[in-house]
Amino acid sequence: MTATDREQLKIFAGTSGRDLAQAMCDHLELPLGQAQTTQFPDGELIVKLDEDVRGRDCFVVQSTCDPVNQNLMELLVYIDCLRRASARRITAVIPYFGYARQDRKDEGRVPITAKLVANLITTAGAQRVLCMDLHAPQIQGFFDIPVDHLTAAPVISEHFRRIRGELGELTIVSPDVGNVKVANMYANLLGADLAIIDKRRHSGSKVSVKNLIGTVDGTTVLMFDDLISTAGTVCEAAKVVMENGAKGVQVACSHGLFVGMACERLMESPIARVVCTDSIPDGLRTKVLAPKLTVLSVAQLLGEAVHRIHHDQSISALFTLGAGVKR
Repeated sequence: MTATDREQLKIFAGTSGRDLAQAMCDHLELPLGQAQTTQFPDGELIVKLDEDVRGRDCFVVQSTCDPVNQNLMELLVYIDCLRRASARRITAVIPYFGYARQDRKDEGRVPITAKLVANLITTAGAQRVLCMDLHAPQIQGFFDIPVDHLTAAPVISEHFRRIRGELGELTIVSPDVGNVKVANMYANLLGADLAIIDKRRHSGSKVSVKNLIGTVDGTTVLMFDDLISTAGTVCEAAKVVMENGAKGVQVACSHGLFVGMACERLMESPIARVVCTDSIPDGLRTKVLAPKLTVLSVAQLLGEAVHRIHHDQSISALFTLGAGVKR
């Protein structure tokens, strides 16, 4: 980074983005923007900047994970604070975008909350959004401002390529039909076969696994998904592949939410290893899962994207992989 970059580029961190933002700044050799978020006794949030941002290119890092509503509100207040402090451009860096699963009306009298959140972020004053592995990629179209949509595939695939020799004969299993494109990409990268789980979702927390399409007999199974929430899908899928002769199971995701009974399910399941990124900060749940958990950092990936946005360079040039997205 040049002296001009250090003067003009500012990266700030919300409560859920502090560790990741600091790692991004370390990669870019920038100081983390000085600001503080405090809470009034009645629960209201206030953000105060401790340095001048007038005319600067400002990025605020905040995952809208649990507690979703508080983190989302803090992001909106942060953006408004930067706008009123006369920042030249404000980019919301949202490694994990909450409410992404509410992207359509799949029954009567329900909201499309992902669109509402997009409107709120835009109205607050963000002029650009940088996000990663949206659960529903079409959410990019919900924004009326530019959206740079990254994927953690380069980070995750590099991890498995490093340990490819340890895995032996390998089958990539898609935990549902909608994830086949991503699974096929990983199968090509790792020189593996492909199989598909036929999953039926009954509610936000209840799924059933019906059939395995393909063969996993005598192979190590890898399953990839954009997020693991309650872990019902991957745990049921792991049981199915083990019943069909798999030697072992590992799972990987971009976003490790691990809510509800997820950690207990994963610890009791036949899954040997869970791989996720640091898009969501560590918490008590990840400590429970620690014996099986590997966390990969996306700080360098996001840091490079911030550098390219600041210099008006191509983001797609970051990706040499033909990474697919969920459909």
